Amino acid sequence: MSDMTNSSPVFVLHVVFDQSLSSFCLCFVWFPDKLIVIRENLTWSEALRYCRQNHVDLVSVHSEEIQHEVMNVVKLASTVEVWLGLRYSHILGVWFWVSGETVCYQNWAPGNGTSEEDCEHTVRSGAVQSGGDQRWISRPETDNLNFICSRY
Repeated sequence: MSDMTNSSPVFVLHVVFDQSLSSFCLCFVWFPDKLIVIRENLTWSEALRYCRQNHVDLVSVHSEEIQHEVMNVVKLASTVEVWLGLRYSHILGVWFWVSGETVCYQNWAPGNGTSEEDCEHTVRSGAVQSGGDQRWISRPETDNLNFICSRY
C-alpha cells in the first residue's frame, strides 16, 4: 500500500480537569502527520478495515479545520474521488461519521447528501472530490477508491 502524508505540523491542546475542578493539566500533543492518503483502490468497507488496522480510522470531517486538512492531502490521491469516514443509514435516514460525531459541519456538492438516498437500495458512503473545490459526494460503497486515514 502506498501511504502519502501531509507534513505540515499540527498542535492540539488538551485540557484535563479533575472531578473537583481544583486542578488541571494542559497537555500539548503534536500530530505531524494527522491525515494520510492511501493510494490503494478499495471499497468503503475495505478502506475502513485498513485504516482501523493500520492507523486509527477513516477520516471524520466534523469541522472546517479538518476539511482544510483534507483539502491539502486529497490532492495526492490517484482517484477522482476519495473515501471519507462518512456513512448513510437507511434506517435512520441520516449521514453519520464512523467516529461517532454527528454531521453538523457539511460540505456537500450540489445534489449530494439529500434524502434521495432513501430511495436507493445501494448502501451509500461519503467521498470527497480530489480535484476542483473538494466537495463531498455520495457513492455506492462498492466503488473502489483511494481513502484518507486519520492518525488521531
